[in-house]
Amino acid sequence: MKSIRLLVAALSLATSFAFAAPPPAYVVIDNSASILMDQPTAESLWKGQTSAKFQRLYPMKRWGFVSEVEGGFDDAKNCVVTARAMMLPRSGKALLYRPAKTATAFGIHEGATQQQCRAFANAKLKEAINAVGSALIAE
Repeated sequence: MKSIRLLVAALSLATSFAFAAPPPAYVVIDNSASILMDQPTAESLWKGQTSAKFQRLYPMKRWGFVSEVEGGFDDAKNCVVTARAMMLPRSGKALLYRPAKTATAFGIHEGATQQQCRAFANAKLKEAINAVGSALIAE
């Protein structure tokens, strides 16, 4: 009888882990050129830059982020990138386009390959995200 109770308890515990809600996260929308940035990469960059202090000051239920990375190669085969990071207020599950903070980073990488240009775009978006985060923490 005890073994049946233990089995039922173990199964209910395993079931609760299977149906547990995913950990909360900020809403991140990526409006970037697909050759330079994708949604999972943008989300991971934002997630890596939000500290516990930042999350206390700007709760996930009230704020979200938008990233925009544009650019590509010019006639001289240089990689040109502009990355913009914005923090927007939430209204339910949607973001309202009233940026609380915006930062832009841009640059040129001469003689870059497609992979190097993508890595350069990641670095520029990270730079813009850092600027947004440090401006908000400093306030």
